[in-house]
Amino acid sequence: LQHLFQLKFTAKDLQRSSKKCDKEEKAEKVKVKKAIQKGNMEVARIHAENAIRQKNQSVNLLRMSARISALMDKFEHQFETLDVQTAHMEDTMSSTTTLTTPQNQVESLMHEMADEAGLDLNMELPQGQTGSVGTSVASAEQDELSQRLAKLRDQM
Repeated sequence: LQHLFQLKFTAKDLQRSSKKCDKEEKAEKVKVKKAIQKGNMEVARIHAENAIRQKNQSVNLLRMSARISALMDKFEHQFETLDVQTAHMEDTMSSTTTLTTPQNQVESLMHEMADEAGLDLNMELPQGQTGSVGTSVASAEQDELSQRLAKLRDQM
């Protein structure tokens, strides 16, 4: 980001310098006109050369500014692309590590740490709750099957 800031600053600085050269060119043109009016052709020629030099310098500075701006745009685009790729890799890696982490080892470690801390994890873990719910659902199904079997036997 510091490089990006530096590029922006340099581009603005080049644009300012270009405008300064434009002002200098105009001032030199005024001096050319005054020298011609006084009949001093040698001085007029020097000021004309300076005006042309300032104009060329202004154009060159604008070109440099445009190149730096293009470089800055390219840098920003690459930076954004890198951000997207990094986010995608992080998502992929986190989902991969989640999938490859054995849950029984995770739960075992949690129980071990809870034991060291003197806490009872069975109350906090959803596994204990789902186990009892699963058991009650299984027993309800067993009761329903038993009732059906009894009805079938009665019909015979």
